[in-house]
Amino acid sequence: MSPIVWKYLVLTIALLGLGACTNGAGGDDDNLNGNGGGFETLSAELCDPAAGGFTAQIDNAFFPLPPGRTLKLEGMEGAVQVGLTFAVTQETETVAGVTTRVVTETHTEDGEIIEISRNFFVQASDGTVCYYGEEVDNFVDGVLANHNGSWRAGEGGNRPGIFMPGSPRLNTQFNQEDAPGIAEDMSAIVGLGESLTVPLGAFEDVLHTIDWNPLNGETSADGEDKFYAPDVGLIRDNTVELVSMVE
Repeated sequence: MSPIVWKYLVLTIALLGLGACTNGAGGDDDNLNGNGGGFETLSAELCDPAAGGFTAQIDNAFFPLPPGRTLKLEGMEGAVQVGLTFAVTQETETVAGVTTRVVTETHTEDGEIIEISRNFFVQASDGTVCYYGEEVDNFVDGVLANHNGSWRAGEGGNRPGIFMPGSPRLNTQFNQEDAPGIAEDMSAIVGLGESLTVPLGAFEDVLHTIDWNPLNGETSADGEDKFYAPDVGLIRDNTVELVSMVE
């Protein structure tokens, strides 16, 4: 083999190796907001029940859950009027041996209840909000139809996910739900320090994520935008925006 051919062969192998290392950082399809840049995947070790150091008093800057707070979001998705209500209860629930905070979510479409869920959150020692599962009631024509999407950490192969990192960093992704075959939602941080105005008001230092569901064949390129404001939490979910906050 001539020296010139050998030189180009070595260069090609090196470039292929570099590409493999870069793409290995992402856990979905190594797709940074649809442009192929790749995400760093965060470990959920701190959310493991064995890690300890948890609290149900959640004061994460971008996802605070003070008991008694209720957030209401409204907006149009196509021709449908969508409503989301998140209520942080005084209630706690033990999941996988960990005391979690119960947050209810009510989803309506054109005023009709579609889903009511009880969600289990806890804060890890570094401020990360961990998601320990949910109990889901799905309704069809106002009648309870099923509990599809329900899961609890510690049951079967289900493990806690990261809902919001304690120290959010740009271009990181994480499993919000880790219940194989049941709930596997992913989230990635694609913006920090953004400004956004919603019906409740104008917000600064907003955190921007994209969320997607691999169970539906989605990748980050299909993700829906969500925005979180400091000391408030979710202020926009796709086209649905915060209209009121009650303490």
